[in-house]
Amino acid sequence: MPFSDIYGQDKQISVLQSTMKRGRVPHAYLFHGIKGIGKRTTAKILAKALNCREKDGDSCGTCPSCLKIEHDNHPDIVFIEPEGIFIKIDTIRALQDQIKFRPFEGRKRVFIIVDAERMNDASANALLKTLEEPKPSNVLILTTSRVHKLPQTIVSRCQKIRFNPVRPEVINSFLTDRMSMTEEPARDIASSAGGSIGRALEIRKKSSLDFMNDVIKILSTARAVPMSLLFLADNFGKDRDSTLQRLDILRGWYRDMLVYRETHDVNKLIHRDVADTTKKLSERMAGADILESIKTISNTHGAIERNVNRQLMLESMAFRLKAFSPV
Repeated sequence: MPFSDIYGQDKQISVLQSTMKRGRVPHAYLFHGIKGIGKRTTAKILAKALNCREKDGDSCGTCPSCLKIEHDNHPDIVFIEPEGIFIKIDTIRALQDQIKFRPFEGRKRVFIIVDAERMNDASANALLKTLEEPKPSNVLILTTSRVHKLPQTIVSRCQKIRFNPVRPEVINSFLTDRMSMTEEPARDIASSAGGSIGRALEIRKKSSLDFMNDVIKILSTARAVPMSLLFLADNFGKDRDSTLQRLDILRGWYRDMLVYRETHDVNKLIHRDVADTTKKLSERMAGADILESIKTISNTHGAIERNVNRQLMLESMAFRLKAFSPV
C-alpha cells in the first residue's frame, strides 16, 4: 500500500514525502484529527516508506521490508495501543528499552503510538523524557483524535500534521473504487459519514443505520410510552468504544435536527440516510430542547470517557433526553 492509497489527505502526504526527500525526517510526528480519516494507516505507510528497499519517498509494497510491515511482523515497527483504558507506563518503559539500540534490520525503527491521548500521567512523563533525548535511528508517530488531551510539553516536541475531514465526494470515490459499491448507496453513505472514511465503512456494515433506526423509534414514542426509554441503553453496544461511537452518531443526529430547523437544507445534514425522519421530528421538538439534548449526550460521552459506570450513565441520559411532542 503506497501513499496514493490514502484518500483526502494530499497536502499531508506531500509534507511527509518532502521531509523524506530532503533527509529531514523529524524524530517525532503527531498525527491528529477526527477518528477514521487515515492517521494510523498513514503512519504504517510512512513506516514502510522509511524502510523500503526499492523506492525513495514511498513504499513499493513488494520488497521483504514492505511485506513484513504489511503483515505486522517487522521487528523494527512497533505498535503501541491502550490496554483497557490507558497506555500504561510499563509499555512506555518497554519502548525506552528498545530505543536504546539500533534497528535490527531496517533503516529506521518506528514506534506508532495509537490513541496517544490515553497515556496516563506517568506514561506521558516517561515519553516526554524520550522525546527530549531523541535517537537518530528512531521515529515516533503519535496518533490522536483529541490532541487537546495531550500535555503541551509532548505536543510541542512533535511535528504536528493535522488530518482533515474527508470531503463526501472523496469518500464516495473510495467506496466505489475500493469497496466496489454502486454509485447511489455510496453517495448516501458518504454524505452521512461526517468526513470519516472509518465511519463510512461502519455505516456500510449497516450497524450504524440499524442503531439509528432503533433509537429513533424509541425516542419518537417516548412521550406516549415513557418506560420504553429503559430499552434505549441496550442499543449502545457492550463495550466502551462502541458506546462512544454510537453516542457520536446520536449527537450528530440531534445536530441534524437543529440544523434542519434553522435552514431547511437537507444538504447540510450529516445523516442524510434518515433525512425524512429528521425533517419530521425536528418540527416536534423546540430548538432549546434539541440543544439541551445535545448537551446531555456530550456530558454522557465525556463521563464514559472518564470511565464512569457506562450503564448508569446511559440510563440517566435516556431519561434526560427531551421527548418529542405528539404528532
